Amino acid sequence: MKTAMRNQKMKENKGSLTVFFEEPFWVGVFELIEDGKLSVCKVTFGAEPKDYAVLEYVLQHYYELKFSPAVQVESRHVADNPKRRAREARKQTEQTGIGTKSQQALQLLREQNKIQRKEKRKEERLAEAERRFSLKQQKKKEKRRGH
Repeated sequence: MKTAMRNQKMKENKGSLTVFFEEPFWVGVFELIEDGKLSVCKVTFGAEPKDYAVLEYVLQHYYELKFSPAVQVESRHVADNPKRRAREARKQTEQTGIGTKSQQALQLLREQNKIQRKEKRKEERLAEAERRFSLKQQKKKEKRRGH
């Protein structure tokens, strides 16, 4: 039984939050890697958030976040060397902006939102045209009846 459990591929889930300044606001990018697929969500903070404010935001609003459609990403297993981990952490804190996979996922989210907005606008436009047509028909009937 134990050998069977060892042979099963463990699902790897990772999450990270990068906060950076994107003129004129501070922005946070949530990256979530589940089963080798990356999803991203962008949040605008406004003024520079304190650490406790970011933590409070994550605790209160994490389940309300709308993540982008998942993008396939390859995950690598990094050795458990403490010096290497420190080096990687330093590199991540020095980085500005977001990775290209994250940018792709955000672009997918933007396109999805754009399509939804277009559909909503089209429905509103058709509803308005229908309303105007029915109003015109009603006026026409009133004119035929006479006073």
